[in-house]
Amino acid sequence: MSTVIHSARQVGPAEISPGSWLLLQDGRIADAGTGPWPGTASAAAGTGPWPRTSSGAEPVREIDAAGAYLVPGFVDIHCHGGGGVSFEDDGDIRLAPETHLAHGTTSQLASLVANPLETMEATLRRLASSAAGSATVKGFHLEGPFLAASRCGAHNPAFLVPPTAAAIDRLVEAGGGLVRQVTLAPELDHGFTAIKRLVDYGVTVAIGHTDCDYDTARAAFDAGASVLTHTFNAMSGLHHRSPGPVAAAFDSPHVTLELIADGIHVQDPLVRLAFQATPGRVALITDAMAAAGAGDGRYRLGSLPVNVRDGVARVTESGAIAGSTLTMDAAVRRAVAAGISLPDAISAATSVPAQAVGLLDETRPAGSNPGSLAVGSPADLVLLDEDLRPLRIWLAGEEYPRAGLPN
Repeated sequence: MSTVIHSARQVGPAEISPGSWLLLQDGRIADAGTGPWPGTASAAAGTGPWPRTSSGAEPVREIDAAGAYLVPGFVDIHCHGGGGVSFEDDGDIRLAPETHLAHGTTSQLASLVANPLETMEATLRRLASSAAGSATVKGFHLEGPFLAASRCGAHNPAFLVPPTAAAIDRLVEAGGGLVRQVTLAPELDHGFTAIKRLVDYGVTVAIGHTDCDYDTARAAFDAGASVLTHTFNAMSGLHHRSPGPVAAAFDSPHVTLELIADGIHVQDPLVRLAFQATPGRVALITDAMAAAGAGDGRYRLGSLPVNVRDGVARVTESGAIAGSTLTMDAAVRRAVAAGISLPDAISAATSVPAQAVGLLDETRPAGSNPGSLAVGSPADLVLLDEDLRPLRIWLAGEEYPRAGLPN
């Protein structure tokens, strides 16, 4: 059965369109418009785009959005887990993506922290074998092991290695074509051979957990890196005589800046600065670990024990921030509360990250990808109430029954 959602305030890249409607059919957005939904009259006349039986129009399920905000499903390109489990955990990890789906995330990358290469290979093989059965996990992000020890944060420094061609080949092969993003410290990549090799594989290269200066970061971006991992965190900050990698990302128009808008990793003035300095290039992420959606307590992030208190995750021994307990809907709310317009915040949670890591459907027209409400795009949608909390969620045109779970 087809579904029409009408009387919505559709949030687009530049504006909010009241009185909007979308027709969902076969897991895709089949038609769209504004004003009264013409389905009943058009179907009766035999002119509508929706399926018809020999006796007339196929029944269409009508959903009155009653003025709620209609947005694409959120796209999280940096997420380590949720619901009490991490993607490194053995066994069934479905609870992690399901936890984030309940908060509107319909596409995500499973992020892995630094571990011994053989451990990461085994994890990637296990995840790759189960990814085909996941509706929301679209690939993998390796946030290690090619990181600077001086900026390792919640990564075990004992497992960090240089980004050699051999190590890259092993990990990419183990991922079965699903490694979509790799974070590395460019000062470890002499001649940027690793960056170029990853780009040749079609993998998005992110700069992060780095002590590099402005010139090194800018050169790495020129060599093919195109994302800055959790901007402002695990790198030198903006300084008037040492501008660092953040300024290099500002000055590189092709670079997307990840941002953890939780009020802990980045304060609101710098959230505003990032959006103002790089319009259309900020990607909201969660960097969520297992405690997202699971509450305070003791957890692990990779090999390191983590204590979560008042929603803040820290490595037990060092006190370093260990990811977040954030969800994407909460990130959008925080960005808007910081002064970001709703269209800009929604783009940062949908189309911008989707484009940054190549989540495109090559069988569809340009723009018909996750993070879009264009006709032909996947019918991954979220209805948000006035407080920007999910009311209803659709994944490939089917309504997800667990929207509205508490944060």
